[in-house]
Amino acid sequence: MEQAVKEGKYIYCIIKESKPKKFGVLGIGGRGDQPYTICSDGVSAVVSNAPIKKYAVSRDNTLAHEKAIEEVMKEYTVLPVRFCTIAENENVVRKILEHEKDKLTPLFNKVEGKRELGLMAHFKEEAIYAEVLEKYQDIKRLKKEIEMLPPLKTYHQRMEIGRMVETALREENETYKELILESLIPLAEEVKENNRYGEIMIINAAFLVKKEKEAEFDAKVNELDDKYGRFMRFKYTGNLPPFNFVNLIIDTSTFAQCPTGKYSCS
Repeated sequence: MEQAVKEGKYIYCIIKESKPKKFGVLGIGGRGDQPYTICSDGVSAVVSNAPIKKYAVSRDNTLAHEKAIEEVMKEYTVLPVRFCTIAENENVVRKILEHEKDKLTPLFNKVEGKRELGLMAHFKEEAIYAEVLEKYQDIKRLKKEIEMLPPLKTYHQRMEIGRMVETALREENETYKELILESLIPLAEEVKENNRYGEIMIINAAFLVKKEKEAEFDAKVNELDDKYGRFMRFKYTGNLPPFNFVNLIIDTSTFAQCPTGKYSCS
């Protein structure tokens, strides 16, 4: 016989709010649950009703989690809570808020009045390889030496050229990453470099920027695009919840009435 899944409160983020409030977005799980606040002494957790279970890190689930936070962020400074943090009930959520309040204050101070801006840059393959061949004379020379020879007689030279191009590309990658960071870091309060994927990705970074510096930051990114756009492609995203700078990990079992319940996915 299938056991019924217990209902809990899925926590999206923490905000400064002392009144009950609902948000016009659907919560996780696809049941139509609407996020709302549970308040305690001037701060609130934004939650929705949800079964207590481990949610898969799927596109639908992560999008629902992020969209709820983005909707709240239209009105409030938000402290995002780690994906799949579920408390047993409203009383447990209030206990969390009471216990964690001293830790929340410096986090609010850290992100208040600031925005997370994301920047990725990739080399345009054809353009950067042409740039490498033009810039690295040893590669250019070896390539010229073998261009009239039959492919079967130049296997080792072509392998060597491949290795040289790979090394040159790594050097170019690091050089341009540093140039981009040197341009943008002075305008940011904090920077987080995330993993890069593939040899043509130059940078994958998040910047925490004061709102009054955002226009200047935008202009600097446009300047970089003007300068390097012939061989580089930028993806610039703004107005994001500060996922890269705050990600609250709450072990809800510490506060749960049922000591055997451990619902956080951490």
